[in-house]
Amino acid sequence: MASESSFDVVSKVDRQEVDNALNQAAKEITQRYDFKGVGASISWSGDSVLMVANSPERVLAVLDVFQTKLIKRGISLKALDTGENEPQPSGKEYRLSGAIKEGLSSEIAKKLAKIVRDEGPKGVKTQIQGDELRVTAKSRDDLQTVIALLKGADVDAALQFVNYR
Repeated sequence: MASESSFDVVSKVDRQEVDNALNQAAKEITQRYDFKGVGASISWSGDSVLMVANSPERVLAVLDVFQTKLIKRGISLKALDTGENEPQPSGKEYRLSGAIKEGLSSEIAKKLAKIVRDEGPKGVKTQIQGDELRVTAKSRDDLQTVIALLKGADVDAALQFVNYR
């Protein structure tokens, strides 16, 4: 009997790259002319990123700078969750908090498993293991087909495919 091949679907973010992107965004915000005098800043607030400015438009501009830096560092924007994406007033300033999402939630893992079951090749098995999804098949070609299928799937997570054996 042929041995089975497998890979894991995970949603992990390199925290050092996120930190580097945040530091680059903070440096650009302090140097750019259109951010002078608006109290714009970006910083860590626990495990989330806090963006502050004196108007909602400037906060969204700070978010745009941060997203640009994340993209340049190869981090998917699906890993940044800003909620409803509306800056909230806080005294004389506006704040927007964005959490960095890691790990597959059980509902996303179930959705991915259903996609593989419904649209993937026959004989491919999925198994949810904590915050990751293991996909197993006898043929590596089937696994490649599943990877292509999942890359095109519309899920709210930054997917990575690891431990390919």
